[in-house]
Amino acid sequence: MAPVEDALIVAGGLGARMFPASAMLAKEALPLVDVPVLTHLMHEAVHAGATRIHIISRPGKDLGAWREGRNELAPLRPEVHRQHLAPGRGVEVLIHHQVIQRGMGDAIACALHAVKGPFLVLLGDNLLMTSHHGPDVLAPSMASRDLVKAYEQTGRPVAGLMRVGPEEASSFGMVAMRDGRITEVVEKPAPGEAPSDLALCGRYLWTEDAAALLERYDVDTHGELQSIRVQEHWMQEGGMVGVVHEEAMWYDAGRPLPWLKAQIDHALRREDLGEDLETWLKSRLA
Repeated sequence: MAPVEDALIVAGGLGARMFPASAMLAKEALPLVDVPVLTHLMHEAVHAGATRIHIISRPGKDLGAWREGRNELAPLRPEVHRQHLAPGRGVEVLIHHQVIQRGMGDAIACALHAVKGPFLVLLGDNLLMTSHHGPDVLAPSMASRDLVKAYEQTGRPVAGLMRVGPEEASSFGMVAMRDGRITEVVEKPAPGEAPSDLALCGRYLWTEDAAALLERYDVDTHGELQSIRVQEHWMQEGGMVGVVHEEAMWYDAGRPLPWLKAQIDHALRREDLGEDLETWLKSRLA
């Protein structure tokens, strides 16, 4: 079984729902308190074994600092700067451009010429936090590593899942599960029609047949549902594994209110900020 050495971070979106902040700073570069989203994602991927990180961006969107390590403030805290922009020795960072926004499957296809074997996919505005620390103690999320473990046990493609309430289900791809395998994906179901409380949460492990399947289920025919068609193929031909991230907190950097809640929740869980913030919140809400 081939090792998982590549991780694709899909970060080509316009960030329209985060405008005007996203007009000045890519939403993937927004800080969760004081650590950028992309920093968390890169460390998560390296912790899962990735040695090549592919950032799928769009023309005009500047995410090159994560590849080049350029920052005039770096001399102020060189040890922290190196940790954040160089998440592991020997890790290569490549940037690919999706010229036209045509969904996740098309974004993945933009990088596959540089990918070897199975690979991780992380959506650039979704964080799955399994620990809560500041920039001096950056503890990577276990979410992608859990997917790699499932792949090593089964040899099958894997999707990460989170539980959501019925009022949220219509915003996500909701899945049906049987014996640890995903049997159905219902994209943004109507109220009361979700097959379960399990939602696709922006974490995937795709196998090396992905390139051929993306050509078979082409974007011109299937549009933004292309990636769902590929996953349905796997469900019907050998199975696709679902991993439920029971211990993770799911933070969405793509919408203002969820991102505001993420800031508060993460800060409350941090040892360096939680106590003071909780005291202030109680006084403010009194």
